[in-house]
Amino acid sequence: MFEVSCIFALLFDTFCIYAVPRLQHVIKRKQSTLAATLPGAHSAVAHQQRLSGALAQTAGLSNSARKQVGWWLAGCSGWVFSMVVLGGMTRLTRSGLSMTDWKFTGERPPQSLAEWQVEFEKYKQSPEYRKVNRRMSLDEFKFIYWMEYAHRMWGRALGFVFAVPAVYFGVRGYINMALAKSLGLFFLMGGTQGLVGWWMVKSGLQEPKSEWDTPRVSPYRLAAHLTSAFVIYSGLLWTTLNMFFPTSAAAVAPSSAVAGTAALRKVAHPLAALIAITAISGVFVAGMDAGHAYNDFPYMNGRWVPDEYWAVQGWRGFFENTAAVQLHHRLLASTTLISVLTTWAVFRGKVLPHASRQLLNGLAAVTALQVTLGITTLMTYVPASLGSAHQAGALTLFSVVLALMHSLRKGPSQLLRPRSFLRQYSMPMATGAVLAVAAAVTLEK
Repeated sequence: MFEVSCIFALLFDTFCIYAVPRLQHVIKRKQSTLAATLPGAHSAVAHQQRLSGALAQTAGLSNSARKQVGWWLAGCSGWVFSMVVLGGMTRLTRSGLSMTDWKFTGERPPQSLAEWQVEFEKYKQSPEYRKVNRRMSLDEFKFIYWMEYAHRMWGRALGFVFAVPAVYFGVRGYINMALAKSLGLFFLMGGTQGLVGWWMVKSGLQEPKSEWDTPRVSPYRLAAHLTSAFVIYSGLLWTTLNMFFPTSAAAVAPSSAVAGTAALRKVAHPLAALIAITAISGVFVAGMDAGHAYNDFPYMNGRWVPDEYWAVQGWRGFFENTAAVQLHHRLLASTTLISVLTTWAVFRGKVLPHASRQLLNGLAAVTALQVTLGITTLMTYVPASLGSAHQAGALTLFSVVLALMHSLRKGPSQLLRPRSFLRQYSMPMATGAVLAVAAAVTLEK
């Protein structure tokens, strides 16, 4: 995998060469201009304060440049969204283990009957075929193969959709230093995501611990794969919103909305964390195929807490016990619904920025729809269509709460902050963490 690391390094360095040096002086000039217009800014500059967030990423960019970059990033965000949905469909159709090898540069699909037979023979050596799909025909194998192949190639295509316009915008001067750092990190994370995906698939190609266990990918690795996809999507979406709305709705809201905005800002972050944790718990439900058990609601086989909840002792019971995994997801989803609806009711009568008000209304509606969809999916024994819709709903819900948080950001005068250790070294630490993950999953046997 040394060649893979070299490719990552070369692409990352090429991107930064185009995007960073060309406009480094632009962001500094923009910082000086903005500092001159803000109260007390001269002393802030004297103390080496820096712009942060959307103001840093859009400094020196014209409205036209911001919108062009914004639409490109919006397309990339939508592409990642579709990747998550396609990945869910691949899992629900049990297609993810159909390809038993992986190449960084991509795999050539079979072209002839003989080549299809070779691929089918490879799959026949896997535990999934021997234990689950022994009667599968070649035509049925072709379906699951094309599902997994489409998922892999859709991800590789995203690399070109992201990298080629990034270089173009960098040459045109549409990407400043702060934005280039974020985009470089996203590109690195996207490449690492492919390695994490194969690391996940490898776990499903190993023999199960027990002869009665169904071959499946590790739920822990599935959670890591989907969580990293959420992180990439969240970063892209947030940066997209920065391009279109460098100044938040809260920053231009009337003074009457200051108190309500500040109060909602404190609530929005815990809500986002709760929604994220609920989504991750849903990954373990998917990884354990727990949705195919206890298909009644609100009870579980007629009980609030099934007897099987205590079957696995210790901390593993929270993640490897079907009854516990599903019960925890139910509780988290119910808590999310109650929390969101309570927040909506409390702030219904308070003065808020218009955008924040609309997003809060949307958050309540999408949360109610997502919980309803989840219950329906469970009670209908998880058909692929509803399962995919439920996964898409989780990402939609998280998108809405992110947009709400973005609309509640503080104003420009609050964005000139001292250079804390975390702010100064967050990007190097994040890059190091991504590289460490890439190295770990590459070296793991």
